Amino acid sequence: MGCIHGDLRSQELVYKMFSGRMMVVCVRYLKSREDAEDLLQEGFIKAFQQIHQFKGNGAFEGWLRRMFVNLCLDTLRKNKGIRWVSTDHHEIPVEKTEDVEDGEMDIDFTPEQVLTAMEQLTPVYRTVFNLIAFEEYTHQDVADKLGISVGTSKSNYFKAKKNLQRILLDTN
Repeated sequence: MGCIHGDLRSQELVYKMFSGRMMVVCVRYLKSREDAEDLLQEGFIKAFQQIHQFKGNGAFEGWLRRMFVNLCLDTLRKNKGIRWVSTDHHEIPVEKTEDVEDGEMDIDFTPEQVLTAMEQLTPVYRTVFNLIAFEEYTHQDVADKLGISVGTSKSNYFKAKKNLQRILLDTN
């Protein structure tokens, strides 16, 4: 791969191929689109500096996504002072079911509606929700990654889902 040898044309091709998907990752974790754009640039610089670490065991996109998720988490820790405690690819699966007194109601939301609603979650809830719902981490993985208990991960995920459903239903 030309990227390993610093070939700018190869790097440009990789950027064009994956920048949209990695931007979605950044937007899901960071509240500000400007912050997400900055992190996207920073992430690709870091990826090209560390591309020699990709050993080919699995998909390149998976390696890149993990790097971006870790960069988002590091940014949240540094810039937001988040404490990880329990408190009171292009397309996003958005079909939601909400229990209501009359039974169940199926409502379809657009990816844009879901992303906008996710921006209203607290950084802690948004981060735990992203790691479980989109990155497919287990609660144990989240606990290990964030230095919290499994119970706190489960609690934050449950509350994030409930808050997200409430936000989506209130805007509908």
